[in-house]
Amino acid sequence: MKMFQEKHSSPLPTPRTIRRACGNELYRTVKRLKLHIPAALVQQAEEIYVKRVIGNLMWIVENRSNRKLLADWWDEEISEEIAQLWSVDRTKLMRAFRDAFGG
Repeated sequence: MKMFQEKHSSPLPTPRTIRRACGNELYRTVKRLKLHIPAALVQQAEEIYVKRVIGNLMWIVENRSNRKLLADWWDEEISEEIAQLWSVDRTKLMRAFRDAFGG
């Protein structure tokens, strides 16, 4: 039996979809940083990002239309760890992500 869904609601994203979206966002962020980040470090950052997104999936899905709020969440929850991993200035990383993400 199919559960009732609200009009205009979409199903939860699959892990593959989440992984691809996170990878694309980090790729765009690296391009805006204009630095070379080794592929292994980008992969580690993607794993961190995917785990955090899956851990907060319901909140992210509820706020998917508010890019500014999602970018603020990324700044608070993820940027510090990735900035340390990549050895970049956190402020520059947050600005590059926001430019890439559109928030």
